Amino acid sequence: MSEHHHRHQQEPAAGEEFWDARYSESDRIWSGKPNAVLVREASDLAPGRALDIGCGEGADAVWLARRGWHVTGTDISGVALERAARHAEEAELADRTAWERHDLAKSFPAGEFDLVSACFLHSYGDFPRERILRTATAAVAPGGVLLIAGHAGGPSWDPDKHADIDFPTPEQVLAQLELPEGGWEVLLAEEYVHPMTDPDGRPGSRPDNALKVRRLR
Repeated sequence: MSEHHHRHQQEPAAGEEFWDARYSESDRIWSGKPNAVLVREASDLAPGRALDIGCGEGADAVWLARRGWHVTGTDISGVALERAARHAEEAELADRTAWERHDLAKSFPAGEFDLVSACFLHSYGDFPRERILRTATAAVAPGGVLLIAGHAGGPSWDPDKHADIDFPTPEQVLAQLELPEGGWEVLLAEEYVHPMTDPDGRPGSRPDNALKVRRLR
């Protein structure tokens, strides 16, 4: 959904209308560049079928398609998905990309995928992130990979921002997935510092984490 939007217990669930309005505020709300963690962790994977959960304006999905993947991108916002489809068409990758609108709290794309990517799947309100990520594990084909990236704390210029939110560690995310014993291999579970510019354009950073697991059977 977004790199900058987070879950607040006091706020109502952010549904389709909220996200459509958020995307409608400007022509593009994200950078248009793929998430660095996806680029780092998916570059060595053999292309197959991929699912991008919370695909937003489609930068990750288009990057994967350019590398030979057939990608399904899903988001709650129809406005975002229209932009993503346009991005794919401009890149001449429409034949390798498909877009599905889902409120992941209620529905989930069908099928099995060689890569399921959930990068910064955060939202406002009572967002059932753990349940959605458990559902995502079932969409990974045997031999396939699940990549989850999330924030590990507030940004350097405002470390107490979102202090009311529990940012799980990679180990906690792994425990939340409830993977069957012996059925999965942990390829990566790490926290790292992501360089970012602050609102005034100065260098800053944010602690993020990544979990990468492979389904064995």
